[in-house]
Amino acid sequence: MKKSLEQRIEEAIREEVSIAAYDPEWPILYEREAASLGRQLPRSVVIKIEHFGSTAIPGLAAKPVIDLLVQVSSLEETKEQIVPILEAEGYDYFWRTDVSPAYPWFIKRGSGGKRTHHIHMVEADSKLWERLYFRDYLREFSEEARRYAELKQVLAAKYPNDRIAYTEGKAEYVTSITETAKRHYGAT
Repeated sequence: MKKSLEQRIEEAIREEVSIAAYDPEWPILYEREAASLGRQLPRSVVIKIEHFGSTAIPGLAAKPVIDLLVQVSSLEETKEQIVPILEAEGYDYFWRTDVSPAYPWFIKRGSGGKRTHHIHMVEADSKLWERLYFRDYLREFSEEARRYAELKQVLAAKYPNDRIAYTEGKAEYVTSITETAKRHYGAT
């Protein structure tokens, strides 16, 4: 029996939150996935692909899931052209409405069912692009990256099966550092 969207969401948010030591394979896994997406997906829709999130910051402990931020020309075209391709490849697909603006989000899983990649597809004007300032700032300032790693360890221990609480626990820190990073890099 096929699971309802509500069941799939509930299962996804209750999956284990575990933090792993930095793995130098993470950038390689990103490159492989970006290349695979580049081959599979229509170039008329996919504009660019970036590695973001904690696995994109050398030396940072992270959930061992590679985050890809994909700029698309249109969310409507993404739904029509990309969703069928990635679902046929076995990716879990969700329309993220817990953020604004909403966007298509995919989970790729390994053979054991564990998450390996998150693919966030957004248009050029999405606020999610500001996360690249956060990424770059933590790449540049290792002491700040260390503080972030400590926060993530505490939150993962406190919320081992509650991805929403884990993410909400990081939100104030991420917002603060993103604003600092935007000022540092002269973003308007």
